[in-house]
Amino acid sequence: MSPIATEATNAVSQPVPKSAKPLTPLELMGHGGIAVQAIPKFDSYAAKRQWTLEHLAGAFRVFGREGYAEGIAGHISVRDPEHSDRFWINPLAVHFSMMKVSDLICLDMQGNVVGGNKSVPANAAGVSIHTACHLARPDAHAICHAHSLYGKAWATFGRELDMISQDVCYFYKAHSVYRNYGGIAFESDEGTAIAHALGSNKAAILVNHGLITVGVTVDEAAYLYTLLEKSCRIQLMVESTGLPKMMVPDEEAADTFRLASQPDTLFVEFQPSYKLEEHLNPDFKD
Repeated sequence: MSPIATEATNAVSQPVPKSAKPLTPLELMGHGGIAVQAIPKFDSYAAKRQWTLEHLAGAFRVFGREGYAEGIAGHISVRDPEHSDRFWINPLAVHFSMMKVSDLICLDMQGNVVGGNKSVPANAAGVSIHTACHLARPDAHAICHAHSLYGKAWATFGRELDMISQDVCYFYKAHSVYRNYGGIAFESDEGTAIAHALGSNKAAILVNHGLITVGVTVDEAAYLYTLLEKSCRIQLMVESTGLPKMMVPDEEAADTFRLASQPDTLFVEFQPSYKLEEHLNPDFKD
């Protein structure tokens, strides 16, 4: 719930003492040092699982609205909050814009279906990629991969993005390039190679393929994906002019990354998009 007007007024009128504890990134982003609600906490695994799956289905709706669907390609996964050796993922051939909680499939790290929707299979290449990345990155609770338009276009250059705007600094020294495209990732080797190329980064550009992002929450991973796709689009626009580029200096880029890269901050970044889907049609929670 947002602060009431009198609370906001009092907070703004009282200067922060010089000896006060440094503000968190979320507090710095809120006028008067007021932070919006970050990642919630839950009293039970069941409650957290339901919330997590609602945000997973909501992320698919956002991807659908952004135009990231490409046939049966593309997948988002999120680790189960209770069983760290399991993750939830989308079924094969369900459009992102139609995704619901009841559509989602739960798999273990051996590829066995252990919960959720058992009426249709998951995408085999998706299972390969997401299993490998979840195993390689215990901190990556959520993973987004799609074949979005501008990401595919920029990926053909086999280059990292230049730090040419404030927003792309969210990936400052935190994204990599996978240059050894090995075809559709039906075999575990290709998934493992992608996971290796991702390394400890927040994102990777997959040459001849698409984009992948990871996060502590599905909200973080999904927001980073939308930002990475738009950053690829902007880079392509800038490159097409042939004009010299002015880069964000390293110190400023590093400072921007430090402020913007926190899981709570990136969770909040996604909430306007999630809440729009919730407002327009909350049936994705079914």
